[in-house]
Amino acid sequence: MSHFRFECDMSNILKLDMPLVNPHGSRLQSKSGSTSRAGNGATTANTSGYSPLKSGSFNTTKTPAKTPGKSGNKKHPTPAKAGEDRYIPARSNKQMEVASFLLSKENDPDDTPTKKDRQKAWSVNLNGYDIEEAKILHLGGKPLNVSEGYQNSLKVLYNQKTTPVSVKKTTRYISSLPEKILDAPDIRNDFYLNLIDWSSQNYMAVALHNTVYLWNAATGEIVLLAQGEREEDYICSVSWLKEGNFLAVGTSDCKVQLWDVVAQKRLRNMSGHIARVGALSWNNHILSSGSRSGHIHHHDVRVAEHHIATLSGHSQEVCGLKWSPDGKYLASGANDNLVYVWPNVQEGRSSSHIHCFTQHQGAVKALAWCPWQVNVLATGGGTSDRHIRTWNVSSGACLSSLDTQSQICSLVFAPNYKELVTGHGYAQNQLVIWKYPSLVKVTELKGHHGRVLNLALSPNGSTVASAAADETLRFWKCFEVDSAKKKEKERAATKSASSILHQSIR
Repeated sequence: MSHFRFECDMSNILKLDMPLVNPHGSRLQSKSGSTSRAGNGATTANTSGYSPLKSGSFNTTKTPAKTPGKSGNKKHPTPAKAGEDRYIPARSNKQMEVASFLLSKENDPDDTPTKKDRQKAWSVNLNGYDIEEAKILHLGGKPLNVSEGYQNSLKVLYNQKTTPVSVKKTTRYISSLPEKILDAPDIRNDFYLNLIDWSSQNYMAVALHNTVYLWNAATGEIVLLAQGEREEDYICSVSWLKEGNFLAVGTSDCKVQLWDVVAQKRLRNMSGHIARVGALSWNNHILSSGSRSGHIHHHDVRVAEHHIATLSGHSQEVCGLKWSPDGKYLASGANDNLVYVWPNVQEGRSSSHIHCFTQHQGAVKALAWCPWQVNVLATGGGTSDRHIRTWNVSSGACLSSLDTQSQICSLVFAPNYKELVTGHGYAQNQLVIWKYPSLVKVTELKGHHGRVLNLALSPNGSTVASAAADETLRFWKCFEVDSAKKKEKERAATKSASSILHQSIR
């Protein structure tokens, strides 16, 4: 009987061409303890309480309790109740999303561009580059997405090398324009004359033809000090005493005059030269004068017999004459291209030179002693020479030489910055500032329309005045010391003075 029932069940299973009738009903019936058969219309009731699971027989409506061929599968147990559906494994939401994406990707054609691809294509066509990859600043290499050979005109903004602020060299500002310009009508355009001088009391003496004017640099007041008796006579040179109370004047009629500027009267009219007096220089109470004859006279202005010595060496006009700051040496330059260095003479006795420098090839009018190296002399040559030369008068050696490519008419040292200033003639008529002792050019000051005849330095060393053949005086404020250095210098001077006073009291 059991075998017959098994064959019937197998026969019903193999008949797949017959429609199923109410499959859900059969599940419900199986749960209620009865078994329904569809296909042949027969229904068999379970009246004997038989359960196929307990007998081990094959039941077409139930899934086996365990996976065939495996034992002990506790992870996914098979439902044990009769009539339950087949096992469907549980899947998470993430797994479902991945599966959905894979199915949709398989169904999409491979050559369809995405939204991002379309945006990239539009950006390249409109802008020439992908806007998503663009940068505001690009610090190295070429800009992105550029054609071959492209040169960025703005690369200097981010590619130049800069020096750190801590190591940058700081240089002072030098104005290319004069601070002040004064008219100097009838000033003589003569290379061999010395027509201006600046006193320690801040007065400028200017010789205009046969008159001498005083200009107060502090107030701007102008005073007529002296005037020649004859129209054909003219002033050849002016020089201040160190204290600034007396002015020496050399004239074309071979005289040397001494003026009291406070009383505005002439004190002495000293003769002795046989030609015009174009150069003057003071050494305390000794006044030295050089003339066109080539002779140099020493005058003691304290005594009636003022002429105390004569220096003979030059064969042509003496146009440059300077005493050293310590009063030990007198330098003279002349139209014979020679520079002599003379020792300080004893009163009533002449002396021979200690050095004769012959390297210049032109007239030597420009002479200046270094204020901080008293044994150093600087000289400048005329049109045929154009050289600056510095000398050690102790040894007679030439320390340096430089061709300026222009006639040198005057020369002064600027102690505030340890520099050298030269006034030139043809062709630029300029002033040049040089770093000493390297003689490296600092700057050029242009503005004169005629050759620069003479230079003079202000008492505080901040301003240089230039007198030129264009009948103007120009004042160049190039050497002003900043306030910090000025205060430090004043404190050092005060400390030194107090130390000297303390020693004298002891």
